[in-house]
Amino acid sequence: MFKITLQNKNIRYYLIGGGVSRLGDVLSAMGFLFLAYDLTGSSVLTTGMAIAETAPYLLFGLIGGVIADWLPRKRLLIILDLIRIPLILSVFLLHQFHMLSYVYLLIISFLIQTVGCFFNPAHRAILPIITDSENRSVTNSLNDTVGRGVTVLSPLLSVWLLSFGAIYFFLIDALTYLISVVCLLQLNFREQTHAMTKSIRGLFLSIWDFFIWAKQQVTIRQLFLITFLIVFFNTWVWEVGLLLALVEMSAKSEEIYAVLQGVFGGIVILTNLVIPFFLKKMTITHYLCGAVIWGAGITYYGIFYQVEHFFIGAILVGVGLPIASLARVYLIQTIVPVNKHGRAFSSNAFLLYLANTVSLILYGILVKFLSIRWLMISSGTVILVISIIGLTVFLIKRTKFRRRLPIHFFE
Repeated sequence: MFKITLQNKNIRYYLIGGGVSRLGDVLSAMGFLFLAYDLTGSSVLTTGMAIAETAPYLLFGLIGGVIADWLPRKRLLIILDLIRIPLILSVFLLHQFHMLSYVYLLIISFLIQTVGCFFNPAHRAILPIITDSENRSVTNSLNDTVGRGVTVLSPLLSVWLLSFGAIYFFLIDALTYLISVVCLLQLNFREQTHAMTKSIRGLFLSIWDFFIWAKQQVTIRQLFLITFLIVFFNTWVWEVGLLLALVEMSAKSEEIYAVLQGVFGGIVILTNLVIPFFLKKMTITHYLCGAVIWGAGITYYGIFYQVEHFFIGAILVGVGLPIASLARVYLIQTIVPVNKHGRAFSSNAFLLYLANTVSLILYGILVKFLSIRWLMISSGTVILVISIIGLTVFLIKRTKFRRRLPIHFFE
């Protein structure tokens, strides 16, 4: 199954370029947090750095989707990667000359993520073009395996790089952008052109047109709403809460955090490789089942709150999160027309980062008054409740629908 899919040259280079670029993103994301804490020693300012990585999607995320639907996606992706190289290298160079400040680090993080607002929907929108419906589920699985699975490699690399300093994460990130450009140049596909009014007014009309369309699609509307809620309760306790909890528990918090992410990535790989053998098509029910496991993992490591139990919780999250993620991507690719894919993925990203930003701001305040452990337990429990209620409602609706069908429908 996987071997046949990988014989497609476009898919091979798409996965290699995306995977290498993702490796750099994971390293630099950790690097921004590590450097922010090293420069300030403040959990509040470290949370502020995490917010700088999400805020651009609130400002430019929807616009990025329109641009991805307007412009030739391959050319756009190459230009954006070339822009990111000097930005990320500037952090490394200023640090070497002892001129790096928290404010500059904050600005570069913001700019890098702004470029990502335009890069990510265009990159996502290419995958349905280079695959057919029969191979799409397998390719989605491989893409998610590569994208998330690089977290297995990143801890091994990060532990070694930390012996020199977190700043070298940025040097590797710049190299990955260059490799991504080389891979993008190898892609060969024909893009359909669509008649659109390419102006400022046309830009906002395109955004509005998609939201009007999405409002009429029950599955997409429900998918976006539930995703927003789950991601809101997940973001801080997974991205920041775990790191701050480890800082309280161990002098080697950064190394443990990196290894924890590696374990998570390994489980994601196994989960992604198994899913296509059982599920050729995915539904919102599969999404909610994944969310239940995801929430159970967060609740678990919050209740037991010890380093070894953090790893067990990460394993559960590593099973649930990719199931939910693959189901969400498959539903978007299947339900949304090709000429709206850029806006669909950017709208999805906008809601995700809106949830991320609100979560980081609110939890950044709450952590001053409530314990990290309590925040983990309550967040995981809410995710479980939302997922179980949603799953129950959808199963009841499906049962009622089947009962209304004539008997010969099942014969």
